[in-house]
Amino acid sequence: MSTQPNTTHKYMLVAKMLIKNIQSGQLVDGERLPPERVMATEMEISVTTLRKALRLLEDDGMLIRRQGSGNYVNARGDPQNRYALFRIEKLSGPGHPKSQLLDVERLRKSDHQLPNFGTSDHAFRIRRLRSLDDMVCVLEEIWLDEDSATNITADTVTESLYQFYRESLGIWIRRVEDRISVSPLPDWCPAELACEPGQIMGFVERFAWGNGQEPIEFSRNWFDPETSRYVARLS
Repeated sequence: MSTQPNTTHKYMLVAKMLIKNIQSGQLVDGERLPPERVMATEMEISVTTLRKALRLLEDDGMLIRRQGSGNYVNARGDPQNRYALFRIEKLSGPGHPKSQLLDVERLRKSDHQLPNFGTSDHAFRIRRLRSLDDMVCVLEEIWLDEDSATNITADTVTESLYQFYRESLGIWIRRVEDRISVSPLPDWCPAELACEPGQIMGFVERFAWGNGQEPIEFSRNWFDPETSRYVARLS
């Protein structure tokens, strides 16, 4: 394997190449990767760059690190499934998404001027910050109908929300509808977003469906158009 990416985010190109090799079958499930120094020499990159790339694969579930044994391919951990419905990118192109949980609460829908979704009078509200390559750029507020989840706490919510739905709640999001506009940033926005409450931002309202006819989730996403954009690709 060999690559010489010319970019300040060289490790991301290395990670994408390794992911492609896994998805194409060149690296098979359960295969042990060569020692890191050997891999770095073959790819003509530093060990530090390689380790950053491997850390991304580990975060995506496509790599399992076993202490004292090495790095093993986990072809079943597919980041395309994990982040397939996250459609915010940096202006310069896709980045590696991460999330920071702000709070989780069970609330009465009628107290919060929400559109119709689900069948319960209550919903779990999840507030998060999203970042791309460690750049905070999205503020999220997600409402999941209570009839779809008996209990959600800050301790149970994981990095990928839809993966959490599948693995912990048995919910598969089958389709979504996004409505794009602009909206002022709410007053609960934390300082990490580096934008002022009331500032006009890009705005995405999303309805999400499971197996039923009615949407079970409603979410609001504010994104900074100075650093990011909404992208939908059809193929």
